[in-house]
Amino acid sequence: MTVAVCADVGSTYTKVAVVDVDDGRLVATAAHPTTAGDIMAGLGAAVGASTAGLQAASLPWYVCSSAGGGLRLAVVGYERLVTAEAGHRVGLSAGARVVHVAAGPLDAEGVRALRAARPDVVLLVGGTDGGDADVLVHNARRLAATGKRWPVVVAGNADAAGEVGSILSGATIVDNVLPRIGVLRPGPARAAIRDVFLRHVIGGKFGARFARLVRAATPDAVLAGVELLADRSGRGLLVVDVGGATTDVYSALPPGAEQPAEAAGTLARARTVEGDLGVRWSAPGVVAAAAAEKLPHDDGLAEAAERRAADPGLIAESGHDLRLATLAATVAARRHARGEAGGFGRRDLREVSLVVGSGGVLRHSSTGDARAVLDAVLADHGGGWPLPRAATTVVDRDYVLAAGGLLAADHPAAALALLRKHLCGE
Repeated sequence: MTVAVCADVGSTYTKVAVVDVDDGRLVATAAHPTTAGDIMAGLGAAVGASTAGLQAASLPWYVCSSAGGGLRLAVVGYERLVTAEAGHRVGLSAGARVVHVAAGPLDAEGVRALRAARPDVVLLVGGTDGGDADVLVHNARRLAATGKRWPVVVAGNADAAGEVGSILSGATIVDNVLPRIGVLRPGPARAAIRDVFLRHVIGGKFGARFARLVRAATPDAVLAGVELLADRSGRGLLVVDVGGATTDVYSALPPGAEQPAEAAGTLARARTVEGDLGVRWSAPGVVAAAAAEKLPHDDGLAEAAERRAADPGLIAESGHDLRLATLAATVAARRHARGEAGGFGRRDLREVSLVVGSGGVLRHSSTGDARAVLDAVLADHGGGWPLPRAATTVVDRDYVLAAGGLLAADHPAAALALLRKHLCGE
């Protein structure tokens, strides 16, 4: 048996899955509260609990993290509906939380708004290859003049790359995310954002030792697992991850599925983050969003949401958590599929055949209660998006999507076997 340790270090809990990389078997799991002061302490405790009886010191570790709030990304682009939107989509697919999007030439007010967003990384985009370069160069000069030492990834007009690189010393220059209208190429920018996240964000917040272990932001790892399962199984997937602060939605379309063409390009694999939807810190946002969407909820839910936001560690004794999760999942899926501002454009998910639920509120609920949350998403005929025609539901109880994504590059067969067994019942 050859095993690997897969760990997801979250802001609240650190989850570990030990996987046999010969056959994809899940050997053991464990969880421990994340220790903010010394993050290695909580990680070590979780690994120790999951590897009892194994020679843990000799096992390879695959770690992803969203601790400390994850990666905060600002996008500075040329036109809001084209290059800035393309950059926004790439940022989401890289596992970032996009906290600010600016379009057009930056002025003093724009720089102030950028500072106020407190990004960890700035993605500078603009212009198709061979097109207008003036705004890209102008924005590079404005960023340089701020004196702020943001790590910058430049993925704009290739013809201006040399000039922009000379203006922004130390910036990472990669291929254009939108080389021509309607063609979106996220790969190089996504890889660069991941590298900057590991070097500057994780290393800066938690030290070099932890940074050497972390291979990806947690959403990036989950998306890699979604991509692997979709590519190798030929299935369309929808993943709804209901957290305490955000609800993330991932979708992967089956091969050959067509989507509406857009100037900012389309992605076969997409992720959106709803920062106002969560069952703890963002619980009041769920109630507000449900009211805006005209989704019914009982009178006591608003008060229950306020209690959860005030005390995120509250152990609930009622069904309010499940009701909040149902509303959060429903609204998040609506926004993802309808392609609202900051999303990926309208997405046709009728060919989705597997809906996966994730997040502590679902994993710690009974099978019936957890599936009822997902069934509500699939029964949302008033949501303004075409529902999957024939989809089954499952809850990622052992948190294998992140583990599968972490192992996908080095052990694709084992990762696929792990995902198929625990999510597809194969």
